Order: sequence, then C-alpha cells, then structure tokens
Amino acid sequence: MEDRVDWARFGKQMASMARDLLAQTSVDATLERITASATELVAGCDAAGILILHGGEVQTLAPTHRIVVDSDELQASKGEGPCFDVARSCGGERVFRISDFTREQPRWPAYAGEARTLGIGSMMGFLLFTEDEELGALNLYSSRPGAFTEDDETAGLLLASHAAVAFSSARTHAQLERAISTRHTIGEAMGIIMGRHRLSEEEAFDVLRRYSQENNVKLRDVAAQVCAHGGFTKP
Repeated sequence: MEDRVDWARFGKQMASMARDLLAQTSVDATLERITASATELVAGCDAAGILILHGGEVQTLAPTHRIVVDSDELQASKGEGPCFDVARSCGGERVFRISDFTREQPRWPAYAGEARTLGIGSMMGFLLFTEDEELGALNLYSSRPGAFTEDDETAGLLLASHAAVAFSSARTHAQLERAISTRHTIGEAMGIIMGRHRLSEEEAFDVLRRYSQENNVKLRDVAAQVCAHGGFTKP
C-alpha cells in the first residue's frame, strides 16, 4: 500500500512555508526557499529546481542538486522532455508524474534513455501559474523508481500553488523596485543636464531620450552614464 501523507502535519508545514516565502527579500531567495521546501515537504524528493523557457532558451533556477541542471540541459539538447511540456503547457498539461524511468518512456525517448544514466528514477513536475501569468515549472526528482505516490503529487501541487503566488509577488515587487530606481536615476540625470546646459525639464528629458534612440542604449543606462560621469560617454 502506498504511504499516506500526514495531512495535519503537512498543513502546518505549508502554513509555515507560506509565511517564510513572504519573508524573503529577493526573487532569488524566494526561489531557493521554494525548491528547498520541495525537498523538505514532499516525501521521496531528492532534488528540485525551476525551469523557465525564454523562447527556445532554457534557464534553470534555484536547483538544489546538480542533477536538476543536467536534466534541464539534456532536455534542451534533445528538444523534448516532461519539464519542457509542463513549462510550456503542452496540451494544457499542468502536472506530470513519471513513476519509473527504468521503463520505456515513448513520449520522450531521446530524453528518457539518457535521464536514466543521470540517476533519475522518478520525477514530478508542476506548472507554476497564477490567474494572470505562467511562470515556469517546478520539477521534483528522486533517484528511486516509484518514489512518488498520488498523495505526493497532491502535496506537490499544493506546494506549487503557494510557490507560484510567492514567485509572482516577489517578481512584481522586484520590478517595482527597479522601476522606482530607474525613475530616480532618470530624474537625477535630468537635473544634471538641466543645470549644466540651462534646459527645462522637458528639454532635458528629450536630450536623454534622443541619445537613447540614436545610440540604441536603454534610457535607464543613458541616465546612469550621466549620473556616473556627469555627461554622455561614447557608445
């Protein structure tokens, strides 16, 4: 009979994890706490990581073990794999569970054969998504075949739901901080140009914008140059 999750204990652990995630001070710290929580809370999970797809490019975030990076790189090289499918919501899939990699996996034959040589016995993956966006896939690995049960899948799904909200919140906060910082930098650069060349606020901003467009440099980088050097540097 499959081992059953102690749901009362798991619920307390999830509540503690949710508070811990919200206390993290950066996106990287939030992601690292998510993957560490997977190995702590899901029975049989030896390693975890988050896979992000940017077009056809693969990015591995917060891996807890080298096997996570190796698996993602293998899927990238083969152009197939379960983590790929979930990260891009292939066929609307949001969860996968592969019980035994020692058996043939006809859906991903190129990946599965070599995955066994990496020491992967079983895997689960969950799409990280909120109502507004899809963020990637949280992937869990075990060296043992048959390590993950249906209860483990449910536990992983609950973890992924909390993780997606925390990930999205942390990223939004980071974007807001960058936007505020950029606005401050641009304002400071405008002040330097206004004082040096006796220009109005609108004219100073137009100088920054025109330099940005003519030299194909982002406006925030142009502003940073002015703040650092008192004027424009050669592109």
